[in-house]
Amino acid sequence: MPDAGAAESPNIIVIMADDLGYGDLSCYGATELQTPNIDRLADGGLRFTQGYCSASTCTPTRFSFLTGKYAFRQPGAGIAPPNATSLIEPGTATIASLLHDAGYATGVVGKWHLGLGGGDAPDWNGLLKPGPLEIGFDYCFLLPTTNDRVPSVYVENHRVVNLDPNDPLWVGNKRPSPDHPVGSDPEVRKTLKMDWNHGHNQTVHNGIGRIGFFTGGHAARWRDEDLADAWVEKSNAWIRDHKDEPFFLFFASHDLHVPRMPHERFQGKTKLGYRGDSIVQLDWCVGELTKTLDQLGLTENTLIVFCSDNGPVLDDGYQDGAITKLGSHQPSGIYRGGKYSIYEGGTRTPFITCWPGQIKPGTSDKIVCTVDLPASMAALVDQPLPEGACPDSFNVLPALLGKPEAEGRSSLVQQPNKGPTLALRVGDWKVLSYPDAKPRKHLTYEKGPGKYELYNLAEDPREENNLAESQPERLKEMLEQLEQIKDAGHSRPGF
Repeated sequence: MPDAGAAESPNIIVIMADDLGYGDLSCYGATELQTPNIDRLADGGLRFTQGYCSASTCTPTRFSFLTGKYAFRQPGAGIAPPNATSLIEPGTATIASLLHDAGYATGVVGKWHLGLGGGDAPDWNGLLKPGPLEIGFDYCFLLPTTNDRVPSVYVENHRVVNLDPNDPLWVGNKRPSPDHPVGSDPEVRKTLKMDWNHGHNQTVHNGIGRIGFFTGGHAARWRDEDLADAWVEKSNAWIRDHKDEPFFLFFASHDLHVPRMPHERFQGKTKLGYRGDSIVQLDWCVGELTKTLDQLGLTENTLIVFCSDNGPVLDDGYQDGAITKLGSHQPSGIYRGGKYSIYEGGTRTPFITCWPGQIKPGTSDKIVCTVDLPASMAALVDQPLPEGACPDSFNVLPALLGKPEAEGRSSLVQQPNKGPTLALRVGDWKVLSYPDAKPRKHLTYEKGPGKYELYNLAEDPREENNLAESQPERLKEMLEQLEQIKDAGHSRPGF
């Protein structure tokens, strides 16, 4: 097994699922569906029981994964709207730039949702820069926002793919004309192939209402059913093109984000509706990537990190059977909460590392997080971090590789979309801090009464017994520690 501080040059693939919960995979206990390809990674690698993303929504986690910086420190790092411009400034040190500087080819394929371009809005008909290519990636093929947000087009490098200049693309936040088809129109709604529950009732594309409005670009538009195939095709082609040099690929799946509309060949493969079918489609994607590595003889020289951007959500705006067909399936496993929540179900997700011959198969209870990947991968390739870079990214490489006596994180901040709601875990203890004491409960989110909650996760992993009143000194101590981390602007040891 390589020394954690020694220079190595394995290929690195980070596969990030979207809205995948701790209990959604058969290797994490799911019994209502099977995920054999992801299970194969877990069986041949290290399955983490305390692996986290840094936030319980997509844009913040993706920002932190790339930059090694908690998203609550970055203005505007909430869930990005359709016309968001680039959230990460050109020249910012990222996991991609660090590996690029170490001699790696770098590519990202799939969901971006971190903004494109500058100024007031992206230039959808021109050059979409800055973007991934300005922060360390050599190549990108993107879903620019999310599949429930407009525009429904692909972006390759700096341009929309297949855009006809005679049919320009327009993206906005107001209905462009009274006759523009929108999902909120009762007559249009009758024609939808997937109805909406809340929101998602603006521009209709592919028979599905979206968030936001867009017109034009008809030759450039994708079909929801084809997205996964496109990610696999582009990723495998890129891997083949770079098989003779070390490469880093960020495979950013859109599965199983809403609208869940998997390819027809996966529809009906589970009894859990399209949400379950999308998990099966995600598993197929993983299998196609690993098959390509096998064919090229790259498997034993490739480190794969499998993770999710946040925990699960059932009804996230569409009537797709996620609730009615759930049965006994538990998307968050034993954990409370899910997407949008700072309970464990929001940020504790599947997390697997696999590197045949280097990582001994097994299970790890070390605390690791997606925000740690920049510092950890830089350590793997012996690439120093620039001054001021990756302020919250811990080097947990020994834990990721399953080294004996390895330690994971000592503390971890968790956030939902954006502040001021935050949680801090220190050892087995976790404090949740909210802006007010009001209890809340609706389809996608819930919190108990009280401004603060305190749990011992070793004794109470389900976060059912709030100790905030019975442990005032510990509560005070942890809140003070949270404030120190916020005020310091960094949390990485040795920063």
